[in-house]
Amino acid sequence: MAHVAIFIALLILATLLILTAIARMFRKAGPHEALVVYGFRGTRIIKGRGTLILPMVEQCRELSLELMSFDVAPQQDLYTSQGVAVTVEAVAQIKVKSDPESILTASEQFLTKTPQQREALIRLVMEGHLRGIIGQLTVEQIVKEPEMVGDRMRSTCAEDLSKMGLEVISFTIKEVRDKNEYISNMGRPDVARIKRDADVAAAEAERDTAIKRAEAQRAAAVAKAQADQERVLAETLSQAKQAEAQRDLQVKQATYQETVKKQQAQADKAYEIQANVMQQQVVAEAVRVQQVEKEQQIKVQEAEIARHEKELIATVLKQAEVEKQRIQNLAEAERLRLTTEAEGQASAIRAQGEAEAEVIFKKGDAEARAMNVKAAAYQEYNQAAVVDKLITSLPQVVQAMAAPLAKVDKITIVSTGGDSAGANKLTGDMTRIAAQVPALFEALSGMQLSELLSKVRLIGDKAEKPDVKAAGSGQ
Repeated sequence: MAHVAIFIALLILATLLILTAIARMFRKAGPHEALVVYGFRGTRIIKGRGTLILPMVEQCRELSLELMSFDVAPQQDLYTSQGVAVTVEAVAQIKVKSDPESILTASEQFLTKTPQQREALIRLVMEGHLRGIIGQLTVEQIVKEPEMVGDRMRSTCAEDLSKMGLEVISFTIKEVRDKNEYISNMGRPDVARIKRDADVAAAEAERDTAIKRAEAQRAAAVAKAQADQERVLAETLSQAKQAEAQRDLQVKQATYQETVKKQQAQADKAYEIQANVMQQQVVAEAVRVQQVEKEQQIKVQEAEIARHEKELIATVLKQAEVEKQRIQNLAEAERLRLTTEAEGQASAIRAQGEAEAEVIFKKGDAEARAMNVKAAAYQEYNQAAVVDKLITSLPQVVQAMAAPLAKVDKITIVSTGGDSAGANKLTGDMTRIAAQVPALFEALSGMQLSELLSKVRLIGDKAEKPDVKAAGSGQ
């Protein structure tokens, strides 16, 4: 029996220990909180009931679902849409939503934070939205419509707080202050309006009194005005007659002055038109003279071109004849130009122009005669004279051939190597140009330069013989 009693006692003790362990593993969640169980079986949300927590493989934490009430009062001033700085103090009631998804979201955000830390995070979000809403409103709207501010806060914060698993139960504006007394001055317009209405009523009473007084004074003045009106009427009729006579006189004077001015204007206009016609004729005559001058200049240029062509074609032996023809053409062109210009001028200078043209013509004729004499002298030249002329002209020919190089401002020599490159190439080209002069001389004279030079000594010997004879005769 003793053994049975011990066994029963031990069984009861074991049962109690088991029940105690089970009781300690069983956790209950009230309606104001939720249990977040995580571990071997995943994450579970327990609300309003109990669950068994397996030791060593599961753990749970409590998340309060109670209403959180805290002040929302930003330390910095908030600026309205008018630019007025205000201080807004409000009270917000926030709680975790009751659905499992929101509880799970809130546990992810706040499960390891203290209530003070959680309220601080929520307060930052609320103050940011409050600053944005105040910036869109005026001071009058904030003060006179606090419910509207609360509604906008709830609708604006709903999305952000929903992401935290929270919801706004209420948002109430407690106080709105400003440092510039803007709010305190808002009532002054109403006070001024009431005072203005009182002043208007007093003024209307005074006006009615003044109207009555004025009506009595007007009745007394009407009789006096009627007598004065009759007197003034008589004076007005007399002045009207005088004014009519004065008006008729002024009308006649104005009509006469208008006629005179019109005739004067017509005369001035006719004179101006005639002057313009004369000016146009002068301009036309000047244009015609210029046209004639240009035509003569064109003729002179054409003659000059013909002269150049003939000069290029002519040989050295015909230079005198070409020069004569050129001088005659120039003299004839000059005479024609001066004759044409003389015809376009006034008759007073016509004789002088013709005399100048005649002088120029005679001068040109004299120069032409001189060139004829020179040409005749050239015809009598023998071969020796022609050769002498050609030899004396060789420097001029060389100078003419080198003339293009004299006009070159700058020469850039690029040497690529070799004997005939760079400056050597330039001097070599100049040597070859000079070497062509004897060939030109031989082509013009019909004589070989070497043959001519071989005869120079012979000519000199012949030229010395007369001097010897003259010396002998002198002795």
